[in-house]
Amino acid sequence: MFNPSSPVTGAAQTGLTSPTYTFVADVAPDSNGKQIAVTAVGGTQAGVTLHSVASPFTSTFVRPKAFKSLGQPNPSTGRVVNVPRNNYKLITRKGVTPLSGQPATNALISTNFEIPAGSDLADPANLRAALSLHIGLLTQLSAELGNTVVTGVM
Repeated sequence: MFNPSSPVTGAAQTGLTSPTYTFVADVAPDSNGKQIAVTAVGGTQAGVTLHSVASPFTSTFVRPKAFKSLGQPNPSTGRVVNVPRNNYKLITRKGVTPLSGQPATNALISTNFEIPAGSDLADPANLRAALSLHIGLLTQLSAELGNTVVTGVM
């Protein structure tokens, strides 16, 4: 369920002190998504702009339009050969200026969740562990990732 509470406390980034993001529910581009739009920022975030038509600041969570289920095992081997995946996606769009005096263009940050059908029932603990690690790494490495996308150095 994508139902974040406002404001969201941002993760550490070089040049941002105690960042927070206040948002409102917005209309997602597609009916299988939910979206928020940032209407205020807190902490010290010099130069950070809020959501507008010309320079969006949104996050959208998208679920599959039609959920896939696990097929039947092969009668001789007992193995399921093709395991379909249910794909989820979290997309953040932020208008950024590519050159002073130029109009904003969108930066896109996406996390894709490709979940094997059936694993939601057969192995929810390991799905949750994978998400926990993934989100924990993004949180722990937030400033380093920001430095890398700004400097190109890993």
